[in-house]
Formats: sequence, C-alpha cells, structure tokens
Amino acid sequence: MTLSGLALRNMARNRFRVALTALAVAISVIAFLLLRTVIWSLSSGADWAAKDRLVTRHKVTFVLSLPKRYVEDVRGFPHVTAATWANWFGGKDPQHDREFFSTLAVDPATYFGVYSEMKVPDDQMQTWRHDRQGAIVGEVTARKLGWKVGDRVALESGIYPGDWHFNIDGIYTASARSVDRSTFIFHWDYMNDALPVQRRDQVGWIVSRVDAPGQVADISLAFDKRFEERETPTLSQDEGSFNKSFLAMFSTLLDAVDIISGVLLLIMMLILGNTIAMGVRERTGEYGVLRAIGFLPKHIVIWILGESLATGLLGGLVGVAVALPFINVGVSRFIEENMSAQFPYFRLEARTVALGLLMSALLGVLAAAIPAWRASKLKVVDTLRRIA
Repeated sequence: MTLSGLALRNMARNRFRVALTALAVAISVIAFLLLRTVIWSLSSGADWAAKDRLVTRHKVTFVLSLPKRYVEDVRGFPHVTAATWANWFGGKDPQHDREFFSTLAVDPATYFGVYSEMKVPDDQMQTWRHDRQGAIVGEVTARKLGWKVGDRVALESGIYPGDWHFNIDGIYTASARSVDRSTFIFHWDYMNDALPVQRRDQVGWIVSRVDAPGQVADISLAFDKRFEERETPTLSQDEGSFNKSFLAMFSTLLDAVDIISGVLLLIMMLILGNTIAMGVRERTGEYGVLRAIGFLPKHIVIWILGESLATGLLGGLVGVAVALPFINVGVSRFIEENMSAQFPYFRLEARTVALGLLMSALLGVLAAAIPAWRASKLKVVDTLRRIA
C-alpha cells in the first residue's frame, strides 16, 4: 500500500464529510467557470477579429458621424480592396420593447462583401438588394422574435423619429465567432432620404478591407493623416483594436468579475482547509503511531496533501461535469439570444476547463499546507499520550 493509496482509502472513512466538501468545491468551480467564461466571451471578439479589416470613425467619439464623401476617399487609398459604411439606427420592435438587438443602416451593394462572414442565401440577397424597405436579420433575433422571410415589421427609433416599416427579405448566419448574429440590417438610402436635408449624407463609420494585413497600422495612420485637415478628423483602427475600445466601457465590470472569481477560489480553499484541519485533528493519535513505527514527517505531509489534492480534484471533476452542459447548453442559449451584441459566442472552452481543474488541484494542496506542516511537527510522545 502506497502513501497515495492510504490517502485515498482514508477519504472513505468519513464519506459524508468528503461528499459535502466535494460538493462545496464543485459549486465554487461551476461559479468560477461561469465567470471566467463571461470574461473570455467579452474579450474574445477582439481576438477573432479580421486582421485585414479597418474601421474609421470620428476622432472624438463613435457617436459623431462622418461625411459620406469620405467613403470614396478611403476607396482610393493604396491597399484598400473594398469599403462600405453603416449608421447606428437604434431601433426596437414596439411589440417586443424589452428585446435589444443592433439595427444598422448599410450600403446594400458593398456591406456583405466587406463582412463576408455573414452568410445570406443568394435568392434572399437579390430580393433584399432590390427592395428599398427590405431588411436582413440575424438568425438569433429572427428565432427569438419569431420573424421569418416574408414578414413585415415596424420599428421605432429614438435617434431617427418616424414610422419605419420593413420587409424581412433574408436571414443571415455567421461563419466567424466574432460576428454578432442578432443584427437587423436595412438600406441606408431608405433612412437617409427620410431625414431633413441638414442631416443627410452622414455615415456613422466606414469599414474597409485591405490586401496587406501586416501594414494595417501604417494604412490607418495614412487614413487619419488625410482627414486631419478636413472639417471632420478621423480615428482609424484595425477591427481588433476597435473591438477592444468597446471593451474599455466594460473594464470596471471585468475587473469586478475577476475579483469575484478570485474570491470564489479563496472560499473553496478555506472550505477544503477546514475539512482537512478537522481530519488532521481527529487523527493526531494515528500520526503518532505511524511515526513510532518508522514513518517520517515527510510521509505524514504527503499523506495529508494527497488526501486534500484528491478531494479538490473530485470536487473539480464534479463541477466540470455539471458546468459543461449547464453553460454550453443552458446559459449559452440564453446569453446568445438576449445579449448577442456583447456575447456573440458564449461557450465554456477547453482551456477554461483545464484552468478550473488545475486551480482545484493547486488550491487543494495549498489548503492542506498548514495542517500538514503542523502534523509533521507533532512529537511522537505527545501524540501517543493523547491515545493513552
């Protein structure tokens, strides 16, 4: 019988206590994995962003618009293969006024060429391009609101007042994880022509594709230098940096989630430490007998650490077994249907699972460090006297 075998057999002596401890660890691991998935999902859009796509916006803030004529200037730059534009519409369905989804007015001739990851059937695309009031909707929003091709819907906008009616001509899917699958897309001309003269021919931002992804920083600087002396200066960024700028708005939230996940691990370690300390206190006499028959202090330490490690891993494995279906089937569907603009892809990744198991094992060892050290310092005479 090895020391590790003794540690495992010793766990069976108080199965109820071990089960409760493992359950507490499992709950902590589930919560930890969920929080880490939130952080990973929020930040992953920047990692998956297209390397050859640039976004040009107003230098001061994303809220301010640019003159539409800037689009032709961008198309004339070296290395630019395509350019399009979009406006944030801020629309919502009055029949589902609590449901949020992005609404964009775009150029129908070029938008889906620049965003080639958004897939629309050819027949639906052709119908949409020839329908002034046509709209293409992400699969998530269409499923959530019960929309289908051929439906007619009305939206309200707090930015562009008026009666806005649309025909659902198509539903798009996404071939990249960074693409929001809930956006409502319609013709920019339909919106622009309905505006007062002084508000026309303005775009929210310009998106371009380049044939030299390795030179995106230089191309961005060239864009901004060209428009620096114009009436509206610009800020151009690769898509990854542009997405990260939005994450800055969530920086406080991400920091808070990070802290909470750390607190959960601390709680898990304290629970394990308390259980191990109770076990060590109950078996003090046994350790004295082991020392008396020739076991060394290091053997006692290995025994205690092994028991705590096994308990931590058991709880971690139970937590992962529950978290995988809970997050990837239950939570992910709710998040992607209701918050897909922020979380276009919400899944528990393998590396997050590995981190959860690693932390369970590591904290299991750390939790037992002090009880193991104290047990190794016990004097044989003192422990045997307790038995007597």
